[in-house]
Amino acid sequence: MKPSFRFIRKLTVLGLAVGAVSLGSSAFSATKVVVGYQQIVGPFVSAIADGTFDKALKKEGYEVDWRQFSSAGDISSAFASRDVPVGVLGSTGITAATTRGVNMELFWILDNIGKSEALIARNGSGIKTPQDLVGKKVGVPFVSTSHFHLLLALSDIWHIKPSSVQILNMQPPQIVAAWTRGDIDAAYVWPPALTEIMKTGTEITNSEIVGKQTVPTFDGLVVDKDWAAKNPKFMAAFTDVLAKSYQGFDARKASLTPDSPEIKGIVKMIGGSPADIVSALNLLLYPDANEQKSDRWLGGGENSGAVKAFTASAKFLKSQRQINAPLKSYTPFVTASYADAAAKTVK
Repeated sequence: MKPSFRFIRKLTVLGLAVGAVSLGSSAFSATKVVVGYQQIVGPFVSAIADGTFDKALKKEGYEVDWRQFSSAGDISSAFASRDVPVGVLGSTGITAATTRGVNMELFWILDNIGKSEALIARNGSGIKTPQDLVGKKVGVPFVSTSHFHLLLALSDIWHIKPSSVQILNMQPPQIVAAWTRGDIDAAYVWPPALTEIMKTGTEITNSEIVGKQTVPTFDGLVVDKDWAAKNPKFMAAFTDVLAKSYQGFDARKASLTPDSPEIKGIVKMIGGSPADIVSALNLLLYPDANEQKSDRWLGGGENSGAVKAFTASAKFLKSQRQINAPLKSYTPFVTASYADAAAKTVK
């Protein structure tokens, strides 16, 4: 069954308005805050559903308007109109935004895309190893995280010139249709298209593997830097809830069922089939606060995983003519301070 939710990373990486966006404190009420979320799955959404965030933030004098957006482009427009100080974006989207001058910072990794994006070879295509991709037709949505990881895998891991592979720009539904007709030999994509083509295909690699060997792709929470500096109590309470919600979740998610409270909460917030939500959860990875603050993700300055991901994403976006030039450094747009403080509150 095709789920009604969708992963935020798909083709929404360039949703932010061109030009610098500054969010002044006058744009936001002292007590009411709009937080933009999208149709993602995980402990962040379940903590919204069960009221954990609301309870913690109310103690600090904040009332949150949890506003669902259908795409990163919609959240970006809300940022530009000075309506939203905190929101959800994918790693390539954050790269595009900061490169264009948006004064935001990444403060939490919502999920490592992991196995939820994969390169699948169609049965009968003759593709058994990565080297067999040469001369073959591979479908992928251009300027997406799948496209990004496909190019990285070809050039940096397998040392195959991307030009030697027939890489075709296709939307997920087009991939499924072309796959069924036998018009393509392989595809790099996400569910539900991934789920469909896996029925008659073999996995060559996935974004968990590619991410470990190069840089990961992820969904994250970003905040306007000036607003965060003026609202430290909100940021502390918000990340404290995140830390507690993420603690042990990766180990616990395999035991969740369609009837689990967490699953029911996610369905309440974003819709979809409970069974599909359970399946999606187990394709993603959810780093806890200690992982968040480490150099694997937010810590370490230039050596942080997030900064490296932004740097590599910027080169990718430039190659796709989506930005004029990468920034000299993406370190100013990543902070581990909130995760570091929150990690101390988790037992």
